[in-house]
Amino acid sequence: MKHLLLDCDAPLMSFGGDLVDAYGVVRDFPSKSMVAGLFANALGWERFDVDAHAALQARMVIGSARVVEGRREREFQTAQLGANDRGWTTRGRVEGRAGGADTYKSPHIRYRDMDADARVLIACRLEPADAAPDLDALAEALRRPERPLFLGRKPFLPSRPLLLGEVEADTIPDALALGFAKIELRHPAAIRAQWPFGEPTGGVVAQDAQTEELTDERHWPAGVHAGLRRVMVGRFDWPGFMP
Repeated sequence: MKHLLLDCDAPLMSFGGDLVDAYGVVRDFPSKSMVAGLFANALGWERFDVDAHAALQARMVIGSARVVEGRREREFQTAQLGANDRGWTTRGRVEGRAGGADTYKSPHIRYRDMDADARVLIACRLEPADAAPDLDALAEALRRPERPLFLGRKPFLPSRPLLLGEVEADTIPDALALGFAKIELRHPAAIRAQWPFGEPTGGVVAQDAQTEELTDERHWPAGVHAGLRRVMVGRFDWPGFMP
């Protein structure tokens, strides 16, 4: 099967997870909705193209590996907002603020995590493969995106072209292994990876594999994340896929 490989290499990146109070935590691996949104942005789709977003996300089978771990950083944000401060929403309307005078005495505080100097490889295939857009269309969109692409947050621009290439592989782990060969990765230790639940690891030796349950698929019409997706998380043993 044909797989698309994305090479996510940037000074800063963030794979957003569940917001907990004022803490914007990040995941170790990109969510399915984020990868779908990345493709959609490259294709030039708008936020209101919810049916197209949902159809593409449903067809995607993805996996990823942290070829360079990087380091986790935390950013402190604060803003003093007033009752008359207004802002644009994703719905294209200006939104005001409510509440009494005491509401605005304290600043708005938030902590947001990010990864510095990390590098993550993503493998993706489409099922069915012959529907539109196909992998060739996605690859062309990454080569010549309609809008600037970013990794999680708009300031987090990639250091290199995201498209690493297309490979033929039986499984997501095998596709990732071919990606390691493409970037000529030489690493002495096992590499942390995530791949679809029930997907064979093929020629890759997986260590400490365990099941995780994620809510990382976006319900595009409602604008929220819902559902449950099972994935496998473990380490790919380097001798298992050394070319």
